[in-house]
Amino acid sequence: MKIMSGNSNLPLARAIAAYLEMPLTDASVRRFADEEIFVEIHENVRGQDMFLVQPTGYPANDNLMELLICIDALRRASAKRITAVIPYFGYARQDRKPGPRTPISAKLVANLITEAGADRVLAVDLHAGQIQGFFDIPTDNLYAAPVMAADIQARYGDRDLMVVSPDVGGVVRARALAKRLDNAPLAIVDKRRDRPGESEVMNIIGDVSDRHCILIDDIVDSGGTLCNAAEALLENGAKSVAAYITHGVLSGGAVARIDGSKLKELVISDSIQLTEAAEASDKIRALPIAPLVGEAIRRIADESSVSSLFD
Repeated sequence: MKIMSGNSNLPLARAIAAYLEMPLTDASVRRFADEEIFVEIHENVRGQDMFLVQPTGYPANDNLMELLICIDALRRASAKRITAVIPYFGYARQDRKPGPRTPISAKLVANLITEAGADRVLAVDLHAGQIQGFFDIPTDNLYAAPVMAADIQARYGDRDLMVVSPDVGGVVRARALAKRLDNAPLAIVDKRRDRPGESEVMNIIGDVSDRHCILIDDIVDSGGTLCNAAEALLENGAKSVAAYITHGVLSGGAVARIDGSKLKELVISDSIQLTEAAEASDKIRALPIAPLVGEAIRRIADESSVSSLFD
């Protein structure tokens, strides 16, 4: 097998290649003067089991187009099998019709990846599990929970922990993490806005008094909900609040918002390459997921079980 990378997150691709003890495939992904993307593979990949690492975070459209063109280049170079390794799957939040005359963009992106020539997809913490069904090719959804649980136990293991879901929709994810933390208790933040234009009211379901709370979610974008949830938990008697989020989108003024919040720390995976502002922040820390993704790649190449990674 061989590992190839686009430009979206080269540090992660290099870390995965280092874990697998192999070099990245020699290829160039560059742009013409009008920003058209051009891909050229500089070594023979005929008959190879190819793994293409390319998250589709900001700028989402550029990185998605780069992914599609890299897949097409590999297909035309006669690769035996092409696995699109997409640690962060952009457009995942558009997985249903929220109103009339709106698209289901996650399904459209799945179709584009399949039509480009991918034979398989490997993603990390898809926003909604049903996105696996949007693909007509085998799709593996890896969970960052084991990596997060190990870090939480190392830093907070002897304290009174409580896992908190920032909304009702994330309860399943929070419960899975709580189970890994010796069945830690679970709380839920119930947010509601009575009238348009009014600030959200945060109600806490569960007793968080004298607990060290761990907020768990898959995506942090603007950071507003996370910061408000932390404030509500502290007002309800929590000792401290830390957040563990898989994908740090951190758009707009999110980093400044996190820095000015009452969060003790925000821990994110390196599925999306950190911005300079995020790297400079004292409250934001990245967890490496290269060993998790690398081991999954090894098992796919060896035709062995991927799900047993999470037993």
